[in-house]
Amino acid sequence: MSGLPKTVRRQRNRLLLAGLGGLLLVYLTSSHQISDLERVRERGSLVMLTIESPTTYFHDGRGENGFDFLLAKAFADSLGVELEVVPKLTLRGLFLSIGGLRGDFGAANLAQTESRQRSLAFSIPYYQMTQQLIYRIGTQRPRDLNQLSGTLAVISDSAHSELLQNLQRSNPELTWSETDQATMADLIRRVHHGDVDYAVVDSLAYTVNRHIYQKAALGMIISEPQPIAWAFANHGDGSLLTAANQFLEHFISSGQLNQLKLRLFSQSSHFSVANSKLLELMVKRRLPAYRQMFERAAVATAFDWQLLAAVGYQESHWNPIARSPTGVRGLMMLTRNTAREMRVENRLDPQQSITGGSRYLAKLKSRLPDRIIEPDRTWLTLAAYNIGYGHMEDARILAQRDKKNPDSWADVRAQLPKLADKSVYRTLKYGYARGDEAVRYVDNIRYYQSYLNLHSLSTLRRAPVDRKNSWLRKRQVPAPASL
Repeated sequence: MSGLPKTVRRQRNRLLLAGLGGLLLVYLTSSHQISDLERVRERGSLVMLTIESPTTYFHDGRGENGFDFLLAKAFADSLGVELEVVPKLTLRGLFLSIGGLRGDFGAANLAQTESRQRSLAFSIPYYQMTQQLIYRIGTQRPRDLNQLSGTLAVISDSAHSELLQNLQRSNPELTWSETDQATMADLIRRVHHGDVDYAVVDSLAYTVNRHIYQKAALGMIISEPQPIAWAFANHGDGSLLTAANQFLEHFISSGQLNQLKLRLFSQSSHFSVANSKLLELMVKRRLPAYRQMFERAAVATAFDWQLLAAVGYQESHWNPIARSPTGVRGLMMLTRNTAREMRVENRLDPQQSITGGSRYLAKLKSRLPDRIIEPDRTWLTLAAYNIGYGHMEDARILAQRDKKNPDSWADVRAQLPKLADKSVYRTLKYGYARGDEAVRYVDNIRYYQSYLNLHSLSTLRRAPVDRKNSWLRKRQVPAPASL
């Protein structure tokens, strides 16, 4: 071999190098780095990092639930993969895990702040929130950050902490304490109980949780509206972020996002301190005696027990011997005809009343066309329970006449008050009805159900009250630098 002419050896070496280059090219082509989106699809799951709270992600009688969860579930469905949820204990832990082996993106009502954008990539916003300072009713309402007298608590690594650091430049006396062992719902509860004097939380958390913690009140709004978005790693190739933005653009423009917000948060507008206090009292004094009855009825009829309990509260405030001037009686306020139809022998027996009422609800629900989906199916059922199935059908006919969707509760809800209009009800089969009462009836039950759900979540999360605030970690706040 060594005796080969020099020109032959050169040509041989060129061929060998060309062959090696081709093999290397084939290897690199066959083992190319797949995109972030392709990796999710090959894995068959999208991993969402979140913080458990009533406004983000939680478990209830219907399974996994929460605003961020349902939105992310729709995104996963659009990709044809399963959604896997990985709750983190702290925001810091969430941020550090984004883009790792156990986290494709973060979704926990995350504000898109300037500092966060330096280390993370954010989707287009899907919500706007303000930051709010809350205080306890019975103490002086704060109207200026320099007037605070007492303990101010925020969550570590939150947008609230970042905002306070910025505000401190013009409010040098401003100090606060931070904790990574609480959610915003926990902070609101602690203000309610007087364990801390003030807290900073976002507007959605306050609006949702104020039903449970009525003594926590809005003191002042301390920020402009901030965009809420999903957070992705900024070291990725951007393919998953692009897919998320495409999904969100369609979800928003199609009206599905507004429908989801209405479904989850519309009952927050029904807040009344007096009504919430009465409901809280009844939950403590009366509901425990009947909760298991509602739970058994829920299993038998495939309803949520909190929905059945909400119906019972709306009907009688859980009073088993309640009676109306028209002769409707019992905890679920059954008429004689309904009791007879449901084989209820004693309407004043709470077990029989709850069983009969829930079975009657199930019967009404079964009469609706199969094409009507949840949650509209349940709201229409409740309207029929209150006003009668025939009148509810008349309202659906009116929706159809008005070229609206007769299978949509929102569209039927708008038609129900017209049942009291003579020029309208004369054209309908079942005639006059107080349709506005049915609207209030369903709205009230939805509010009561939401309250009971939040109450259950708060009870599960509630830790022993610590009057010494040892759960707070004092943050050392340096004096602002001279400008």
